Amino acid sequence: MEPRLIAIAGPLKGTTIPLVSPETVIGRDTGNAVAVNDPLVSRKHCSIRNTGDEVRLVDMDSLNGTYVNGEGVRDSVLRHGDRVKVGSSHFVFLVRDDDSEKTAVPLTDSFAGQLLTTVTVKVSSRDTIHPQPEAVSESLPPNARLARDLAALLRISTAINGIKKAEDLQRRVIEMMFDILPVERAAILLTGQNADEFITGVYRHAGSADGEPFRISRTIARQVMQDGVAVMANDVLSEEQFHSAESLVASQIRALLCVPLLVFESKLGVIYTDTTRSSALLDEHHLHLLTAIASVTAVALEHARYVEWLEGENRRLQEEISIEHDMVGDSPRMHDVYQFISKVAATDSTVLIRGESGTGKELVARAIHRNSKRAAKPFVAINCAALTESLLESELFGHERGAFTGAIALKKGKIEVADGGTLFLDEIGELAQPLQAKLLRVLQEREFERVGGTRPIKVDIRLITASNRNLDEAVKQNLFRQDLFFRLNVVSILLPPLRDRREDIPLLTMHFIDKYSKQVNRTVLGISPEVHMLLRQYDWPGNVRELQNALERAVVLGSSERIRAEDLPESVVETTAPSHASQLRYHDAVNSVKRQLILKAIEQAAGNFTEAAKLLDLHPNYLHRLVKNMDLRKDLR
Repeated sequence: MEPRLIAIAGPLKGTTIPLVSPETVIGRDTGNAVAVNDPLVSRKHCSIRNTGDEVRLVDMDSLNGTYVNGEGVRDSVLRHGDRVKVGSSHFVFLVRDDDSEKTAVPLTDSFAGQLLTTVTVKVSSRDTIHPQPEAVSESLPPNARLARDLAALLRISTAINGIKKAEDLQRRVIEMMFDILPVERAAILLTGQNADEFITGVYRHAGSADGEPFRISRTIARQVMQDGVAVMANDVLSEEQFHSAESLVASQIRALLCVPLLVFESKLGVIYTDTTRSSALLDEHHLHLLTAIASVTAVALEHARYVEWLEGENRRLQEEISIEHDMVGDSPRMHDVYQFISKVAATDSTVLIRGESGTGKELVARAIHRNSKRAAKPFVAINCAALTESLLESELFGHERGAFTGAIALKKGKIEVADGGTLFLDEIGELAQPLQAKLLRVLQEREFERVGGTRPIKVDIRLITASNRNLDEAVKQNLFRQDLFFRLNVVSILLPPLRDRREDIPLLTMHFIDKYSKQVNRTVLGISPEVHMLLRQYDWPGNVRELQNALERAVVLGSSERIRAEDLPESVVETTAPSHASQLRYHDAVNSVKRQLILKAIEQAAGNFTEAAKLLDLHPNYLHRLVKNMDLRKDLR
């Protein structure tokens, strides 16, 4: 009799497979000699090779392994009566006719359970997203069990559909899993940006509201995450592959299920369940069901986390909107500034504001004070670069009567005036060394003495400082005390120059035009396209302050309803430095056309600049300036 396999359980149950060919490949791929429609079976699962002298079974690196008489094998010689397990299919290997009827017995439930107690099964999420009716059954008939599990899956899907918070969703899923799986403990572990590390977890024991974390096998959880496959194991303590998992051995875990949470090819985490009961038996049906639950949960969880992110982003934006400030700008760099203000305003930390001159350092300081708990108390500002050392000392610390010539009365200093509120020291880098030491004492002891005084005065102030100098370099050059710098640099921010946020120039322009047109009682509707181009291209070394001054000048000196190029300062109009060759060519062309228009207009006006200005729709003063700057005098002779 020729060697053959008889299928006694699984999709091919009752089929006889002759093994007369030199090689018979078993797998899920339809091109195999034996095609098995089973997601537990790899595409090319194993090969049975008949050499004539012997028949060998060779596993082809399958996902879930190949088993002979309950033991996993890589390469094994088959003997008459051997039982072979491939996925959920069970075969008997026969070579003789004498006792074939006795050998090829049907696979009973008890035999199936015996095999599963020593087998670890893995399932790819691509291969199963629904409970499988062909899986090993419990006491219920297959169709009844399938209907029950589909109903359970529907209940879970319906229950979690309306849950908005990710943590509440995880707890609900775990609670419902205890009703359909014979497990004692369950956890949902989620990853962060690094998919290899779990950052949050929700844990639960069956029949208990206890949410305390318990020991699980991180090795198994990470393997499930990395491979994207589900793992089921029974009689864990007897399997060598789990002996290295100390957490399983210590907790006396008997069976476990672990499935990945995958959505849109993203790895969110894993669902882990286990039990210490030796009577509990997990089967492939449980594995399929939990994988389906994970598929539903992953989508709902991703949506819940996205909703939470949106709510957090909305709160952040609302906080930015609710911040009181006098700054103008909607660029990403300015949103960072607003977010910084919202965070530091609620604290009493010392703040160092760095940035070029004209970037709005005092506006930031005032915004921090206005949104703090000290808002009802004084905001006192002083420029350390505006006064001599002696005058600045008196301004900061005050003086007693008769402390020096001209001190005819007691005077409170800025520090004392700011008691309970905020003291803002602009250009702190210009503070003289002796005053640096005195200021350090104020920060350390929260007390000071007036000039000429002997009595210490306690104060409660918040200090905000600003500097356009590089204080790190000043410390290295011994121009600024290092210990004071550390005290001042508790929280710091670097304000962006205007050239780095050019998208804010239109907003700032309309803000200043509106402000100054109201002050001078003149209607200004906007700016000309040429002015818009000039404002965007200019580098603004003086930053917002320079833009403000330029627009104030334009509103005051302008005569039309729109700001025109001749209303701007010469530095803005004539010194715009292009940064690219294409811009150079563009400006060369523009200047060439301007020269021709000016010369033609003056020629038509017979040299009369006032008439030529009318033809060009320019102010005569601006025409004279253009002729001078463009060196056109020689062309008019």
